[in-house]
Amino acid sequence: MERNTRQRMAIRDAISQADRPLLPQEVLDAAQQQVPGLGIATVYRNLKALVEEGELLTVSLPGENARFEIAGHQHHHHFQCTRCQRVFDVHACPGDLSRLAPQGFTVEDHDLTLYGCCKDCLPPRATKAGAGRAAPRATGHTHRG
Repeated sequence: MERNTRQRMAIRDAISQADRPLLPQEVLDAAQQQVPGLGIATVYRNLKALVEEGELLTVSLPGENARFEIAGHQHHHHFQCTRCQRVFDVHACPGDLSRLAPQGFTVEDHDLTLYGCCKDCLPPRATKAGAGRAAPRATGHTHRG
């Protein structure tokens, strides 16, 4: 087990205070507030160690670099802003999705990512009816409701 260094504490604090999954560069930017000389290699080394020790989880989204969040969250999903690319936790779940699987298949787990515009990127004059709508992703689809 690696010792609890100032760098490691700054990295852990950066992720914990963000309250959302962070890219390594986001971790570096936030942790440098506590440890100005911190470098990206130290961030990567500590992220790897913290994942191995079970303190952090890796959040992998299709076509994206890995992000990191504090371990111990209940089952949850993620929302990615299509404008700023930040990822946020979604503490809700549609529940049992086994009805969507092909007949005869068994669903063992699921991961859901919502895409749209976060509140910081939403234009101020957006109406409530169209506020959450963003252009469909090239690889996805939209549901009309």
